[in-house]
Amino acid sequence: MKLYSGPLSMFGAKAEIAAREKGIDFELEMVPFEMKVLYEPKHPEVLRINPKRQVPVLIDGDLELFDSTQIFEYLESLKPEPALWPADPKARARARLLEHKSDEVYFPHVVRLMSDPKAPGAHEATARFYDEMEHTLEGREWLAGGYSYADIAFYMAQLFGERMGTPMTEAHPRLQAWRERMGARPPVRHVAGAMGRYLLSIGRKLPPFLARISA
Repeated sequence: MKLYSGPLSMFGAKAEIAAREKGIDFELEMVPFEMKVLYEPKHPEVLRINPKRQVPVLIDGDLELFDSTQIFEYLESLKPEPALWPADPKARARARLLEHKSDEVYFPHVVRLMSDPKAPGAHEATARFYDEMEHTLEGREWLAGGYSYADIAFYMAQLFGERMGTPMTEAHPRLQAWRERMGARPPVRHVAGAMGRYLLSIGRKLPPFLARISA
């Protein structure tokens, strides 16, 4: 198995954390990346496999996948234990919805902030999402009950949100405690810490929670 990712790929990091949580053997290839030109020129295997022209891309024998959520589903089928989706159908559906919302509801506002730090409505939208996740964590340690792909997805998305100037606040104590639990997991620490060290290598500052696991 081979995973193509990038040093600052949120979606690639999601896939890598999941594979490490599963204990799956794989080869990791970081495609060329520079801040001035980003991922140009594109890696030929990424171009060949993914019509969206971006990482992550996973190759396992004759199977070629792109999209972090599709990779999640494959890894879960390939190695059901440890389970990263709940067993109960309704709980699994809720976990999948949370993962989807991290990618498609929360993260687009972060992307807007990457190009415009004052993007209208972006800060307010991310704050509302934090409020929702704070409520979701009431009485539980993880977003979907047990630790799941939903936690992986939101942790990586929020890492970028924090960097883009939309941090959690004192109104989100459960969420901040959850983030510390996430950072204590070896696969998360391995992947997010490597990203933090890359950011330091190019002169970028880290939010405190990321600095702690990047030392």
